[in-house]
Amino acid sequence: MATILLITDRPGPNPVPPLSLLPHSLLTRRPTDQVLTDSAGVDVVVVDARNDLVAAKTVCQLFGSAGIMVPRLAILAEGGLAVYSQDWSCVDFILDGAGPAEYDARLRIVTAPPETYAETITVGDLVIDEAAYSVVLDGSHLELTYTEFELLKYLALHPGRVFSREHLLAEVWGYDYYGGTRTVDVHVRRLRAKLGPEHEWLIGTVRNVGYRFAIRP
Repeated sequence: MATILLITDRPGPNPVPPLSLLPHSLLTRRPTDQVLTDSAGVDVVVVDARNDLVAAKTVCQLFGSAGIMVPRLAILAEGGLAVYSQDWSCVDFILDGAGPAEYDARLRIVTAPPETYAETITVGDLVIDEAAYSVVLDGSHLELTYTEFELLKYLALHPGRVFSREHLLAEVWGYDYYGGTRTVDVHVRRLRAKLGPEHEWLIGTVRNVGYRFAIRP
């Protein structure tokens, strides 16, 4: 089951009826809401472009300019195809009138994780060996605690994706952890210190949202 953030200017409890028929968690927001903040931890963002193409494109590009890599799916009326292009920063689109089965198929495609993860994650000069629980940066081993390693690995597996502190607590520490979200900030500071001033940018902060593994400084 996916968590969907639907951004729409259409009123009513079911602005996109096919979505309400699917077994997914649906969060609905207007384009004027804090959609970047609300996207933390969701699996896909669906942008309703049926009423206002300009506003919808602006919202899509807002995610791209913020470096938020959560996949985006645009809903278009047939007339919107004339202006839809790659610079919308969406991974796919769906035409108005599609049924629940087509929505579900497209959502499964854009949210499907890789079938397997390699035991070694390499990002530039950073090499994370999952089997050996070791991290090498610029040829030097980093001495990380178990939680620091798991936090760095989780972020590196989703480069560019922004995660809220609550989401990181659930995924890295586990749902049975009773500490507050401040522990995430503490571990991020420690990780940045161990990465050093030349590489601390690898863990980026998105203000009022959370943290992401940066693709470039």
